Amino acid sequence: MRGSTSVCAAVLAAGFFAAPAFAQDSAAASPPDCPDQNSDGICDPESTISSADGSDTAGAIVVTGSRIRRDEYSTVEPITVVTADEITQAGFNSATDALQSTEVTAGAGQINNYYSGFVVDGGTGANTLGLRGLGPARTLILLNGRRLAPAGTRGAVLSADLNVLPTAIIERIEILKAGASSIYGSDAIAGVVNIITDQKLRGLSLQAQVNVPEVGAGIDRRIAATFGVDAGRFNLIGSLEYRKRDGLRLNDVDFTSCPIPGYLDGEGSEFGSADPYPIGDPRNCFTLDNGGVTINTLGVPTRDGIGRTSGLPGRFNRFVPVAGNAGGATPGFLGVGTYDRDSFDPASQQEFLISPVKTYTGFLSATYDLQALGNAEIYGEVLATRRKSSAPLYRQLSLDYLRGSPLLPAIFRNGAFLAPNETSSGQIIAARAFVGFGLTDSSQKVDYVRAGGGIRGDFAFPGWRYDVYVGKSWTDGENNIQSFLTDRLATSLNVVQNANGTFSCAAAASIASCVPAPVLNADTIGGRLPQAFKDYILADTQSTNQFRETTAIASVDGPLFTLPGGEAQLALGLEYRKQKINDTPDINAINGNLYGLTTSQPTRGTDSVKEAFAELYLPLLGDRPFFQNLSLNASGRYTDYDSYGSDFTYKVAGEWELFRGFGFRASYGTSYRAPALAEQFLGATSGFLGAGTDPCDADNFPRANGNPNPGAYSPNQQIRAANCAAIGLDVATFQQNSSITTFSLGGASFGLEAETSRNWSVGVVAQPPLPSSIGSLSLALDYFDIKVDNGVSQLGAGNILSRCYGDTAFDPNEGFCRLQTRDANNRLTVNNGYVNLSTDIVKGYEFNGRFATDLLFDNRLTLNASVTHYTEQSSRLFPDEFLTDANGTYVTPDWTGSFDATYKVGRALLRYGLSWIDGSSGTYDYFAYDETTGTVDEALAQLYRDNYLLEVPDYFLHSASVQFDVNDKFEFTFGVRNMFDKKPPRISAAVTTIGNAPLSSNFDYAGRTFFANATVGF
Repeated sequence: MRGSTSVCAAVLAAGFFAAPAFAQDSAAASPPDCPDQNSDGICDPESTISSADGSDTAGAIVVTGSRIRRDEYSTVEPITVVTADEITQAGFNSATDALQSTEVTAGAGQINNYYSGFVVDGGTGANTLGLRGLGPARTLILLNGRRLAPAGTRGAVLSADLNVLPTAIIERIEILKAGASSIYGSDAIAGVVNIITDQKLRGLSLQAQVNVPEVGAGIDRRIAATFGVDAGRFNLIGSLEYRKRDGLRLNDVDFTSCPIPGYLDGEGSEFGSADPYPIGDPRNCFTLDNGGVTINTLGVPTRDGIGRTSGLPGRFNRFVPVAGNAGGATPGFLGVGTYDRDSFDPASQQEFLISPVKTYTGFLSATYDLQALGNAEIYGEVLATRRKSSAPLYRQLSLDYLRGSPLLPAIFRNGAFLAPNETSSGQIIAARAFVGFGLTDSSQKVDYVRAGGGIRGDFAFPGWRYDVYVGKSWTDGENNIQSFLTDRLATSLNVVQNANGTFSCAAAASIASCVPAPVLNADTIGGRLPQAFKDYILADTQSTNQFRETTAIASVDGPLFTLPGGEAQLALGLEYRKQKINDTPDINAINGNLYGLTTSQPTRGTDSVKEAFAELYLPLLGDRPFFQNLSLNASGRYTDYDSYGSDFTYKVAGEWELFRGFGFRASYGTSYRAPALAEQFLGATSGFLGAGTDPCDADNFPRANGNPNPGAYSPNQQIRAANCAAIGLDVATFQQNSSITTFSLGGASFGLEAETSRNWSVGVVAQPPLPSSIGSLSLALDYFDIKVDNGVSQLGAGNILSRCYGDTAFDPNEGFCRLQTRDANNRLTVNNGYVNLSTDIVKGYEFNGRFATDLLFDNRLTLNASVTHYTEQSSRLFPDEFLTDANGTYVTPDWTGSFDATYKVGRALLRYGLSWIDGSSGTYDYFAYDETTGTVDEALAQLYRDNYLLEVPDYFLHSASVQFDVNDKFEFTFGVRNMFDKKPPRISAAVTTIGNAPLSSNFDYAGRTFFANATVGF
């Protein structure tokens, strides 16, 4: 069995810990970011750990963030080191879960399995990682020092999918939270994550783990086998893994069982006090503005009727069936208002809160000593993964009955409810049945293969080595969904009555398979549809995605000359990469025939890059008064892309250790990110925004006692109200009932260019030489500052609408308004493409501390603490805007932290972990901020405080585990995550929510979870 590996720094997702490393001998306090297998506070010898480039070269090692081999594990910049044992002790069942934990990401939201049913980059089921809150496209993911190609489904495949990673064969993960484009090329703006496999693995090991949430659903299982063979000149390591995580449905947890609007009737009032019904009334659940959708309801032109709730006569345009002839002027139907409609179907609770996933992963790495060409060895590596995921979607079906249709009751037959649309064959719509259809299938399959190999060896010059590598990655994705077909709905609803009283499709002569829509009655409105009709209008569709990446890299490195601090080192290299994407949507998606779902055009394109890079390490001084270590590291890279041209990036970093145990370090560099293929070539792809995003919707304007309150309008709201009135919409009464359709489009035809950034940091490290009887202490404080310019982004449909309707010189056909249109039914469509506009700035501090001491009977106590404080997380979409700082909002906390304690006694290790996200109240000011003036509208901010709960309290998660090394062959770990079953905070429906919780990876949706892991070696 592979030896137990632990890291000096607490693994941030398990109390993970990052801080800078200073070279020192083993007698001094250990730097806080080195591998430490037995948690004794002493760095492991370099001969016992694998190099960051996947090689197994005794006596020399490469650390992430550099291409230069060194005699000891040291780095100029702070690196978080995560080991396999740390992942196990924390209860994570995959590298994906560990890397997406709040402690690793410092509160930056991630795309994970919470986003079931949402349109996300990489498609449903993709899991990505973005450091410093700058998104996954700006974080480079490596496996053994070589980049992982993007994987996923649909056209917007931008980033590496963490699901492809192996888990059981990982030795450690190194996380560099600093720009590194001069070392690795594109994407390394916010940082680099390098997954390093155990190249020294020998023998056979079997592993099994299960994580069981207390709610009884969402069980996560994994089994794995790893092996290593040393046959002299030939070495082979590998792993096979299977993971199955069951889905957690909405009805499995309390906080999604009754989502309410959560409106307030004054700041500090009880959550839900201003909801339509009294607190505790189940009618507040699943309202149309929070999780509900109109079902069991008929829409017709406004007419007289009897109210279902009031029992009084009135005028209604929505009715529900009732037994008998009750209903007054509309017999058999009762009128309903906005908050009186049926808006909840229990079937909708069968959607997944956390979507299920299965992964099959195989990894193989081999080396063969040629005993020629300068001690050369040839090497190869293969990673193969299949991911299967699913996310069934609840669907509402709108059946639009044509004016004069024989399927309609006589009282509704000649009305004019809606203008013609795509299902009405050009005819006026007399009535619409809002039907709860139920769940429809949605599944994904992604096959990912990365294969590569090369040759490495020594030159005749002492200490100089060469490495030549060629690799290729293949991604093949399938996205399968069931969808209503628009053309079939249209033919079904256009019927004629036969002489015998039955109905046939008007197009039956040309479309023999057509099944006519059912007669409009209580069964139809209630969703009890004939199976033949359901089978006809619902079809299985499939889109496919192919992504290919070819990489070739050649490098040399070695010593130049001797300086007072040691040998100067140089690395030189050339790199070539080519990417190709071919995403083909289902023909029905291309033709816009998926009713109520996105429309997509093919995404096809290629790009390639040629690069040259160099890195120089200069140990200027060492072992001298006030200059225990003074070193400089400089790197540069010339880049030439087919798409946007050439660029040069550089980085300079240095460390100055005044005396043993105390020093400073700093770095400054530039980075870049070439637009991803999807950003360049994305075919027009539709998406949706909530109806409430419409700037003219009445819910976006203040009300008093349920009535319009123009006197409380902010200046911006006054402008919007006037502009809406100019196109005939009264913001006091207009209610947008349809989702807003958005279209995304690649920016290659608009001359999309690369992003550029600058990244600088400065830090201080203290490792005071404490007496061995006390222990060892390491402290580090770092300041970081990242600025991204010319950012590749989409304007955002919300921003386009805001700019259009907030313009004092409003013209519905000019400026930003050219990017939006309204049809005859006031349904909005927004065109949203990729452009170079945005600026992003992230600043803050990271503090890390570690203390380790020996106790009686050779027991060992280790304490780790890590705190990140963001001072700015600002962005600007348009150059003429002021920066908008999102720091301290509910999704971008300004403080996060973790604490980790391990106590090693004999063969047992006890662990306690704590993660913390600071409470936040900055969302009110964020929403009330006017980027055109750079000021907060205090009146609007107070209005938000009076009406919405948009702040969250401090959020703590506790975990504990016990690990037993029963003997050298068997290890057992068990524990609990989220020990006190902490629920996500509540928040008003004014923001994106799941139930009553914010949609954010920062919060735990599964609740208290028990886990057990067993590993046996042979």
